[in-house]
Amino acid sequence: MDTDPIHSADHDPDGYALIGACYEVHKELGNGYLEDVYQESLELELTDRSIPFVAQPKLPIFYKGLPLRKHYEADLLVLDNIIVELKAVKALLLEHEAQLLHYLKATSRRVGYLVNFGAFPKLDWRRRIR
Repeated sequence: MDTDPIHSADHDPDGYALIGACYEVHKELGNGYLEDVYQESLELELTDRSIPFVAQPKLPIFYKGLPLRKHYEADLLVLDNIIVELKAVKALLLEHEAQLLHYLKATSRRVGYLVNFGAFPKLDWRRRIR
C-alpha cells in the first residue's frame, strides 16, 4: 500500500477495512465495468465482511444553519463515518476530489475515500480528511 498521506489508511482501521473490500472487488472484476457494477459488487463485499454501510445516502446541505431542499447523494456511507465516492474512469480529476470534499463539508464528516475502479492496471484511491 502507498505510504503517502493521500493513500494512507494505516492509522484508520475502518478505512483499511474499506480499501481491503475495494481491492477484493477489483481483483475479482478488474476494470472496464460501469460504476454501478462496482457499486453493487462493493455492497456485496461489504455485506460479506459484515461492514455496515448505507447506499446512496441523502446528505443534507445547509445555508446559514438552515437546511436546503437540495441535497447531495454520495455512493456509500460506511460505518456511519466514512463517505465513499466511487468512480470508473481512466483517471481521477480535481473535480472528483472537489465533489468528495463538498460531501465532507456538507455532512461535517471528517473522512472520505475516492475510489476509482477504472484506472489501469490497478485500483486508484484517495483518502481525504476535512
